[in-house]
Amino acid sequence: MGKITLDKVTKSFGEVEVIPPLNLTIEDGEFCVFVGPSGCGKSTLLRMIAGLEDITSGSIRIDGADASKVPPAKRGLAMVFQSYALYPHMSVRKNIAFPMRMAGLSQEEQARRIEAAAKALNLTDYLDRRPGQLSGGQRQRVAIGRAIVREPAAFLFDEPLSNLDAALRVGMRLEISELHERLKTTMIYVTHDQVEAMTMADKIVVLRAGHIEQVGTPLELYHSPRNLFVAGFIGSPKMNLIEGDEAAKHDAHTIGVRPEHIDMSEDGPWQGVVGVAEHLGSDTFLHVHGTGLAETLTVRATGEVAVRHGDEVKLKPRADQIHRFDTSGLRVA
Repeated sequence: MGKITLDKVTKSFGEVEVIPPLNLTIEDGEFCVFVGPSGCGKSTLLRMIAGLEDITSGSIRIDGADASKVPPAKRGLAMVFQSYALYPHMSVRKNIAFPMRMAGLSQEEQARRIEAAAKALNLTDYLDRRPGQLSGGQRQRVAIGRAIVREPAAFLFDEPLSNLDAALRVGMRLEISELHERLKTTMIYVTHDQVEAMTMADKIVVLRAGHIEQVGTPLELYHSPRNLFVAGFIGSPKMNLIEGDEAAKHDAHTIGVRPEHIDMSEDGPWQGVVGVAEHLGSDTFLHVHGTGLAETLTVRATGEVAVRHGDEVKLKPRADQIHRFDTSGLRVA
């Protein structure tokens, strides 16, 4: 079991409150992602759950039991950090076994858990190598294996893919998602990369300055952002935000339209000049200037589009995909 409940949890450093009173429930078996810009408090929140940071007030419950004062080693949680933190002089087998040796498990039980973790992470052929003989992705899998053998109530991942190159990030992202499907264990994952959040999470928690801006499934946040911050943060490329007369036509202070919901059309009411055109094969991203609506409008077209720098284009937003926000930045129903 791995249900985690935060009840009015706060964190202050001296007079500075970095986490205002916060309530959150992460259900057993859920893959929950904390996402937000640098300095929003997501890693601090994760460390508070792990017990590596003391909470200032409130309570943290794990499966109903108050764990607020319980030391990290007794919380039944396993943490995977951005750095692999492997022992360079030990083999992969010994690195994975280390927490079990500290817990006094029998040799037979250690061997059973090591073999199971190695099989799940495709590390069986590397058990007798040392970390220096492995790639970055393999080292991170060893760090995850070391967490798996503890059979924790929940896994806590603190930006575990930040040190990997783009291709390895995608591969490890898939591996962690598949691992969650196999283990069905609660996972809390911290990242500043909203693409990781969208592709991995059952539930996303969007944070800003210690506040929870919105909690929901990836598609709930994508289709119904609660406010301008979430609208601008979730989605890649980000949502186009427009103020002024065009927004007023829709009884809003600001309207938002995602790049894929703007079409090139001869009867389009918006006209501008293409600046940069990014031709990616599967998609074409156009950055359009001079529309009088925003400094730049980003348009995402499917496939290859015969448009180049300097071309004039007419654009038409899809009426049923326009998001409306009031003067305080909140979504208008």
